[in-house]
Amino acid sequence: MKIEQFVYTDENSVKPFSINPQLIFAFGHRELLESQTFTQELAKQYPNAILTGCSTAGEIISESVHDGTIIFTAIEFSDVKVQSAKVSLKDSDFNSFEIGKKLVSQFPQEGLKHVFVVSDGLKVNGTDLVKGIADELPANVTLTGGLAGDGPNFSRTVIVEPDGTVATESLAAIGFYGETLHIGFGSRGGWDSFGLDRLVTKSKENVLFEIDGQPALDLYKSFLGDRAKDLPSSGLLFPLSMRDSEDRAPVVRTILGISEEDKSLTFAGDIPQGSFVRLMKANTDRLINGAEEAAVAAKNGDKESPEFALLVSCVGRKLVLKQIVEEEVESVSEVLDQPFMTGFYSYGEIAPFNQNVQCELHNQTMTITTFRES
Repeated sequence: MKIEQFVYTDENSVKPFSINPQLIFAFGHRELLESQTFTQELAKQYPNAILTGCSTAGEIISESVHDGTIIFTAIEFSDVKVQSAKVSLKDSDFNSFEIGKKLVSQFPQEGLKHVFVVSDGLKVNGTDLVKGIADELPANVTLTGGLAGDGPNFSRTVIVEPDGTVATESLAAIGFYGETLHIGFGSRGGWDSFGLDRLVTKSKENVLFEIDGQPALDLYKSFLGDRAKDLPSSGLLFPLSMRDSEDRAPVVRTILGISEEDKSLTFAGDIPQGSFVRLMKANTDRLINGAEEAAVAAKNGDKESPEFALLVSCVGRKLVLKQIVEEEVESVSEVLDQPFMTGFYSYGEIAPFNQNVQCELHNQTMTITTFRES
């Protein structure tokens, strides 16, 4: 596996690669992606390469976190083959579950080993999307990915499609094929729950209307106090822990939008009626430890270090960690023995919590996918 990376800003030009990549990742600032044609130029320059990526709430390269850039990572595999798929939400009347099925049904299943998906971060129910993808994929095929970001703005997100087109309201996926490819993954949080369990008394999919019989927005605002005026972005600092049954580990849900009209909260994933939620708060040391634990899980006892790691962390973590945000990336690099790394800060992370369990949508986690060719 040969890998080359560079950082693009609006003050420099795109550099040619010295390798012949089959796959190019592009993670970047939305306005920069939309205003430039570099992804399409790269697609023309490297016709044998598939492009993928999305807009972000921060870009990751090596042990650094950037804002207002595009991070390009080109990969030339020895034996691994990659294929692409995409779905436009504009051309589809399907719900998120059916969209997930439609996206990955485009992949030939023979030899398929792993799928990495990037999705619009605002127009998709991430829970149903993941369920649809998992329903379509064979049980032995693993899945990771993330929802595109738009900084703290929650205005619009974009996807880099396989031909380099930068598109709104889109989803794209990469299928990885090859017996020599070794995939690892891990996802951990580090947030602390506090207060009482509260019952979700009215909700529909990812829209929460009532908690304990009270309007959800009013109750949430009472938690936030002065920070309520900055919703929905301030909600990233106080996500909800949600459990819908006694035998399942809680998942974290982050607010994507609010409605003053019906006093509702819209989340990246489902908040089922009858589930229980608790407010959460951050501890910076616990967040960094969570990132380290995700890296340990991704390594999964493998004595050989990965060559490449793809990190999807939550915008909420970045807002909490602020100037020490790079510490969570550095902790991942140290555990994984300093592989090439790229990734982005997202509106939702897609991964199984542990090996051999179902894939889920997470919020406020550090999610890692590792790659190695043998």
